[in-house]
This record gives sequence, C-alpha cells and structure tokens, in this order.
Amino acid sequence: VQLVESGGGLVQPGGSLRLSCVASGFAFSQYKMSWYRQAPGKERELVATITRAGGITNYADSAKGRFTISRSDAKSTVYLQMTNLKPEDTAVYYCHPFLTGYWGQGTQVTVSS
Repeated sequence: VQLVESGGGLVQPGGSLRLSCVASGFAFSQYKMSWYRQAPGKERELVATITRAGGITNYADSAKGRFTISRSDAKSTVYLQMTNLKPEDTAVYYCHPFLTGYWGQGTQVTVSS
C-alpha cells in the first residue's frame, strides 16, 4: 500500500490550497477515505471523510464551510480543497483509508503572514 500526499505549502491567512493523495496497492474505490491532520504538540485529528463513490462527506467542525473532500476512483486519488485558511490550520495533513493501518508521509501546510 502506498499513499502519496502532495499540494501542501506556505500560504497566507485567507488563502487556499488543494491537497492530493494518490493511492495504490489496494482497492481504492472500495474504501471510505479520510484526511487527518497533526499540528505540532497535538494529537492527530480527523478533518474529513468521504464514502465509497463519494456519496456522503463529513467534516470536523473546524473544517465545515471551508474545506471540501472529493475523490476520483478512476485516478485512485482523494483531494482536500481548503479555502479561507487560518493559522490554526497549520499542520501535517495525511490521507487515510478509513479504519485501516495505512498512512502516507503527509504534506505540510503552513498558514502564516
């Protein structure tokens, strides 16, 4: 199993980023997918989930109205569109096939002026 996140970077408050995670080594379309994040000194927290075929999405309260999770089963890729970013969104973001033991290396998002 391989999960490769990308799209992170340094952005000013109010800015946007689109994270991508390309998955391989498992039946991607059969899995609920999720994005987690971990800020320095804090526990990893769930940000968003998307069911198989993208039918249902759910978000942490901190992400509602600003983040959008989506997926392309044809590309075995899950996305996280983030808008109106805030300094408290600074973290390493990970994609994760829900309730499995698989994690990518993460992509760093830093929101700072």
